[in-house]
Amino acid sequence: MESTNPKILVVDDVTENRELLRETVEPEGFDAYCVPNGDLAIEVASQTPMDLILLDIRMPGNLNGIDTCKVLKQVPETAPVPVIFITVDKEPETLVQAFESGGVDYVNKPFSKDELMARIRTHVELYRLRRELESKNRDLEEEIQRRETAEIERDLLSEQTADQGGGSGLIGQSEQALALQERIDSLLAYEKVTVLLCGESGTGKELVAKAIHHGRVKGKAPFISLNCAAIPGELAESMLFGHLKGSFSGAVRDQKGYFEMAGNGTLFLDEIGELPLPMQAKLLRVLEERVVVPVGSTASRKVDAGIIAATNKDLQVAVRDGVFRKDLYFRLAQFVCQIPPLRERKEDILLLAHHFMLLFASQMGRPAPVVTEGTKQVLLSYGYPGNIRELKNIMERAVIESGGASIQPEHLHFFSYGQQVDSVAASEADPVVEAVAGGKWPDHLSRVEKAILDYIDEHGSIRNAECRNELKINIDQAYYLLNQLEKAGLIRKIGQSRGTRYILENA
Repeated sequence: MESTNPKILVVDDVTENRELLRETVEPEGFDAYCVPNGDLAIEVASQTPMDLILLDIRMPGNLNGIDTCKVLKQVPETAPVPVIFITVDKEPETLVQAFESGGVDYVNKPFSKDELMARIRTHVELYRLRRELESKNRDLEEEIQRRETAEIERDLLSEQTADQGGGSGLIGQSEQALALQERIDSLLAYEKVTVLLCGESGTGKELVAKAIHHGRVKGKAPFISLNCAAIPGELAESMLFGHLKGSFSGAVRDQKGYFEMAGNGTLFLDEIGELPLPMQAKLLRVLEERVVVPVGSTASRKVDAGIIAATNKDLQVAVRDGVFRKDLYFRLAQFVCQIPPLRERKEDILLLAHHFMLLFASQMGRPAPVVTEGTKQVLLSYGYPGNIRELKNIMERAVIESGGASIQPEHLHFFSYGQQVDSVAASEADPVVEAVAGGKWPDHLSRVEKAILDYIDEHGSIRNAECRNELKINIDQAYYLLNQLEKAGLIRKIGQSRGTRYILENA
């Protein structure tokens, strides 16, 4: 059986010195490997992992002690092993060279056994602790990498779930929902027909667009979404059609536009009614000719993406008022699909609420709570001016506040012009808008979310572990809540991996 004692390599050209060092260290629980020169020292150290090397400075032959140390420090296997020089030379220049070559300590000849053993024990223990720390750091980095990979996979799974109908407006058994599904089905055979989705905010137009995309595009073609209301005017042409390097200040490389990025998939132009008139003319040309000309280029590039546009405005009124081009409207309206508001789909409210409840419970790592009969009645009585998006937000907050127990009416929060509406009188609520009804944090946040913000406000920042410990929740719930607050623009993430923490957005 191989010895578990720490191993010391003794390098000295004088046999008596080697034996004296062996007789000093072996009774103290160390195994000594003795060699007479630097060449053998390098060979033995490369084959047998050492815990420390005792190295004589003055040795005849090709390599003296300092040269031997330099070679050892250049080899990955032996570089971290501590080297203690044994020397009769007390010249400062020699000692400086010894330390510069990689030595950690030196002992003068003749040496004191107690002094030598004290130095040996110290450096062997430091080396052991350093290796142990490095091992733990490697394990921790691997765990962090696994965690980050798992979070990425979880986010991707959530996106794929949404793309396949998870959280979409297609969930439902009402007459309106079935009619919408039938209309979508009739479109799937026509891959390049331009579609215009009309409906109020929050009705699920983008998710309907994804359903159309997945139904009529074969293979893994991309779905690219662009909010036309969020396009900066000076960058609109570049974002849509791309640009060449040097075409304007900040254009440090060639960049494809959204049309090219969509490839043979789908480009979804949300809030098309907000597109400025000059860009409407350029968009019309692309739709008619199926080519784009990047900014800074004179050569056109063919594009093949299917186009789905969406609006919550009445584009016919916008055409009459002169803020939307008539020719572009007719080009987009090859197939018009009206998305019904949730108030016209009462039969689907509980189905959607149940779906969102299961979705959020799963994301938060909680068992699915029970929705009580009283809660169902309140859900059915409300008018949902914010449509499916509002119902989704209501159920998300209800899952958070219920803490895994049954969802009661008091867990439902409705808003009207920034004022919280009593859940019993919810059916009389006016259209929803985001606002703060007094207090430090927005009223639509849950108690748990406000507790996180309070902690950050008091301590300056919060880490995932602190969030778990403070709120007594699991890692999935902490990750979910921090991610939601970040998406809402209330906090922002700084640092990476182990250093990741969250601070207030305005900090």
